This record gives sequence, structure tokens and C-alpha cells, in this order.
Amino acid sequence: MKAVVFDIGQVLVRWDPHLAYLDALGSREAAAAFLERVDFPARNLRADGGETFTDIATEIDDPEDAALFTAYLDRYHLTVPEKIEGTWALMERLRGRGLEIHAITNWSAETWPAGVAAHPELGRAFGVTVVSGQEKMLKPDPRIFALLCERAGLLPQDCVFVDDSLKNVAGALGSGMDAIHFTSPEALEQALTERGLL
Repeated sequence: MKAVVFDIGQVLVRWDPHLAYLDALGSREAAAAFLERVDFPARNLRADGGETFTDIATEIDDPEDAALFTAYLDRYHLTVPEKIEGTWALMERLRGRGLEIHAITNWSAETWPAGVAAHPELGRAFGVTVVSGQEKMLKPDPRIFALLCERAGLLPQDCVFVDDSLKNVAGALGSGMDAIHFTSPEALEQALTERGLL
């Protein structure tokens, strides 16, 4: 094993879209109602795949909801409030063992710069970073795992992939990588230790 490839959201950085709307809507409950009303998870995934928030918003009938959806871009920094410190500590230990550290993230090309501005470490932590919105392909598409390998000069079997989504873990396994379902830094440490990587 030569490399550990990390997902970012909910593995290295906490992400909560409700936080973009607390000020405007007054409560987490109101924010949750808005996110459900506009089917935010599905629309956000389309943005992760390369569509723009402005274009997607044109499909939302209610003008106020459409404006709120588009405002997500300016409020994005609020949605990534903190790093998951335990995972970062493991990443540095892996780096110290001589392993390459890379990333594949489902993340909009429009919000990625705000994420890096909020957490500058994201801009320098990885040898290769594949951002889905920039490439217009989403995990678990096999092409995104192949792209990481091509850019990093690795074979799939050289890599272990870490993601909080079981669907993405299955995609990595299907591409020939080893993969770990992330639930907590403690469980990840155990899984990496069992593989002899820590």
C-alpha cells in the first residue's frame, strides 16, 4: 500500500448546510424545512457534479426559495465550521510513515474556494486533490477513482480510500482500491492499524 486517499466532507471537515440559513430563517427547524422544500440534497449533488447554483435555482418556483438557494454560495463558509481533528492527526501519522496522502471529494467547483479559504490546510494537505465539480464527475463513478490514480501515478491496488458514504466505499472497492467506511477517527485508526499502516 502506497497511498491513503481521503474524502473530505464529514471525514476531515464537518459540513452542515443548515448553518447557511440559521441567520436568515431564525432556527434550525426553519432551515431544515427549507432544505427539504427545495430538495437541497439532490440539487447540491448536481452542483457537486458541475452544475452552477444559479442555473439550478431557476428550477425553483418560489422566488424567495430560489434566492435563498443561490445565497448558499455567499454563506458557504458557515457550513464548514470545524476540522475533524482526530482524522487530521491520523493523516499526519500516515504521512510520517511514508504514505502518500491524496483526496477525492464530491464538492462544487463554486464552493471549493470558500472551503479552502475557511480551512487553508485543504489547499496544501494532499499530493493530488480531485474535486468532482471541477471534473464534472461524481463519486462513485469509476472514472473519478481512475483519474486520481492517473494523476498520482498509482495503481488502484496501491490505494486505500476513506469515505463516510457506503456507496462511495463500494465504488472504490469496485475500482480495485481497498476502502474503509469512515464512522469516527477512532474506528479509522483501528482499521488502518489492522492493515499495518499505523
